Amino acid sequence: MNAATILLIILWAYTAIFFIILVKDVLAHKGELKKDKMAHNVIISAVANFFDTLGIGSFAIATTAWKFTKSNSDDLIPGTLNVAFAIPVITEATIFIQRIEMDTLTLVLMIAASAIGATIGAKIISRLDIMKIRVIMGIALIIVAAITLCKINAFGPFGIIGTARGLSGAMLIVGVVANFFLGALMTAGIGLYAPCMALVLLLGMSADVAFPVMMGSCAYLMPSAGITFVKEGKYHRGATIPMIISGVIGVLIAGFIVTSLPLTLLTYLVCIVMIICAIMFFNDARGGKK
Repeated sequence: MNAATILLIILWAYTAIFFIILVKDVLAHKGELKKDKMAHNVIISAVANFFDTLGIGSFAIATTAWKFTKSNSDDLIPGTLNVAFAIPVITEATIFIQRIEMDTLTLVLMIAASAIGATIGAKIISRLDIMKIRVIMGIALIIVAAITLCKINAFGPFGIIGTARGLSGAMLIVGVVANFFLGALMTAGIGLYAPCMALVLLLGMSADVAFPVMMGSCAYLMPSAGITFVKEGKYHRGATIPMIISGVIGVLIAGFIVTSLPLTLLTYLVCIVMIICAIMFFNDARGGKK
């Protein structure tokens, strides 16, 4: 049994615990569940996780869709992203993490660091008021748009071609510490995929190594952060389980049926929409809109 298989067994055991905690919370508040715009949320999850599997990312797409359709409260967006998209991302990790070989110690330490960072970050984000959440989400969308544009144009670290399959010494420490902060930032709505890929390339590792690192990190950190958001009640209880189901379906379609799409133009459009959405968040925060 190789390291990737062991990681996935532990991951799915952890996922079972996360899902039990989620279901218990939903059942405990079944009389308070809001089911308005359920169709919007189900479709948003399916589409976001479909494109996440193809490498565009799900957080920015879902955040933008929720903002335009008003199908999720702004203060619940960070929690909903981490709770509802956890199992779809874990499904992604199960599909892809065994396809690429890398140094086991590097993979395990970077995954563990991101999970710890997410647990700490979720405790902070879940207690912020809606105005602060809006400012954070606006900043997050601008950062993600900028990194995404660099990625599709192979600019900065994305133009670096490395060959290493792992890290050691000081470089390993840098990678672990950086992934800790990326895990914490993910709870604020900044997707980990693109920043993690930039980190991997900057540290001299091969581009394909980014996939097990970023997918494994997200797969472990999202249940960790998700449990905190569930306990704080800072997520969309009424739509989360249906979104999990549609999100997994989106992942499976992208992973096994759709092998490629002309994504460059679509990614540019997504970046433009993200910036518009960020402006909307800033306007709402400035105006004190409830």
